[in-house]
Amino acid sequence: MATPDYVLRLREGIGHDLLWLPGVTAVVLRGDEVLLVKRADTGEWTPVTGICDPGEHPAVTAVRECLEETGVECEVELLAWVGVTGVVTYPNGDRSQYVDHTFRCRYVGGEAHVADDESADVRWFPLDGLPAMAAVQRERVSVAVGHEGPTRFV
Repeated sequence: MATPDYVLRLREGIGHDLLWLPGVTAVVLRGDEVLLVKRADTGEWTPVTGICDPGEHPAVTAVRECLEETGVECEVELLAWVGVTGVVTYPNGDRSQYVDHTFRCRYVGGEAHVADDESADVRWFPLDGLPAMAAVQRERVSVAVGHEGPTRFV
């Protein structure tokens, strides 16, 4: 994941200390398919994820990140899940923790492709044929797809 400039500036002052950051997961649906990216840094398949810019609404972040990473335009339908990740320690020693907002999004247009250096692959997968994924990512997809009622807080 490319590190936003404002985070790099913060790191200049705090070094590797823990940062609390707002993040998003965009579960983009096109019929019975979901858009997934294969992360360039870990090789893992995930929905589109990203960090909110200062002052940016998380729903706007989801739409922006999807377009920047995949070339796909989407529209947010609902907020399905709000959760907190564990502490993530990056190879350089930086530590971050994220409040994740998982949105169910609807495909609007565009051809899915690798659109930046954060992904090694971008594909539509049938919901009943997902690739190997971390359990939490699979659960985010499942919750977003089947969500009805109030937002799930985890």
